[in-house]
Amino acid sequence: MLKAQVTLFSKTCEYGIRAAVYLASQSVLSRKVSLKEVAKEIDSPEAYTSKILQKLVKGGVIVSEKGPTGGFSIEANQLAYVTLEQVVLAIDGNELFVKCGLGLKQCNDKAPCPMHVKFKVIRDELQDMLRSTTVVELSKRIDEGLGFLKN
Repeated sequence: MLKAQVTLFSKTCEYGIRAAVYLASQSVLSRKVSLKEVAKEIDSPEAYTSKILQKLVKGGVIVSEKGPTGGFSIEANQLAYVTLEQVVLAIDGNELFVKCGLGLKQCNDKAPCPMHVKFKVIRDELQDMLRSTTVVELSKRIDEGLGFLKN
């Protein structure tokens, strides 16, 4: 019997969410974090983590400061506002929110696939959840021992 693992996010996006949550937990403490530390805490290779962090910087989710006191962080005035939706958009774009459930290219409201109406509801609910969930909210769950970031 074959077991299929279903994931909503790309592997890169999964690591991006983990990295953003970890950075939120450290930014609350006014800490800037090195690439090496982020990679260790999310159990990801450094080179891969570097590319992910670059996408998050480019997407305006996190900031990067060079130099001996530099590192990655989320700006204090943005900490309460960075959502999972922003992380997903920075890494994977909006495909998760618009893609057809059957993978059809022409599927839309005017020319729907058989699953379109029901799948659109799920996509919209997922986007609402991601839009209303902040990374700092999730970091608090880690701090309280109610969640973890690596296997």
